[in-house]
Amino acid sequence: MDTIDRIGINGSDALLVIDLQNDFMPGGALAVPYGNEVVPVANALMRHFANVILTEDWHPAGHLSFASSHAGKGVFETIALPYGDQVLWPDHCIQDSKGAELHAGLETWRAQLIVRKGYRPHVDSYSAFTEADGKPTGLTGYLRERGIRRVFMCGLATDYCVLWSATSARKERFGVIVVGDACRAIDLNGSLASARSEMEKVGVGMTHSGAILAP
Repeated sequence: MDTIDRIGINGSDALLVIDLQNDFMPGGALAVPYGNEVVPVANALMRHFANVILTEDWHPAGHLSFASSHAGKGVFETIALPYGDQVLWPDHCIQDSKGAELHAGLETWRAQLIVRKGYRPHVDSYSAFTEADGKPTGLTGYLRERGIRRVFMCGLATDYCVLWSATSARKERFGVIVVGDACRAIDLNGSLASARSEMEKVGVGMTHSGAILAP
């Protein structure tokens, strides 16, 4: 991905902060290594944007993406579902649970919108824009009505929800820039390298938070 050195932010830009929830933090049910390191960087970035959106995984108990919902299947196995291949995850981000809560240190009051995804029992959703079966979440329409043309992204995890959100946003013809040092990856079987390659192919830019936070 192209490195973008200095970036000016204006009213047609939005920051999408992806899934900074307890279950993705160290000690959580689906911990992303060093995921907690993203929180202070995300806070600093949010202070520079007039338009901030947060996302949350919001699964009902017994969700189809959980390994516990499939007899004889283990965590991180892949199965075929009507909407495509599905990685089976540990039970995580269950609605109204402590694990589903956003990290206590995240400055959530800076956001105008929280998008919840994966709340349908039989369909997963990595992307903030579309669920796994292609149904829209409504975020595209929200951004367009707000006059947003470019979306910056940070959060967890680079190789799943950040990747899917970034590629979905490009399909909707938004400019997309991922803030690399404000993301962390699961990196399951080389998924991080694959994610970077896929984002590059569809024109997702990559930058460092310093390019935005610099005076």
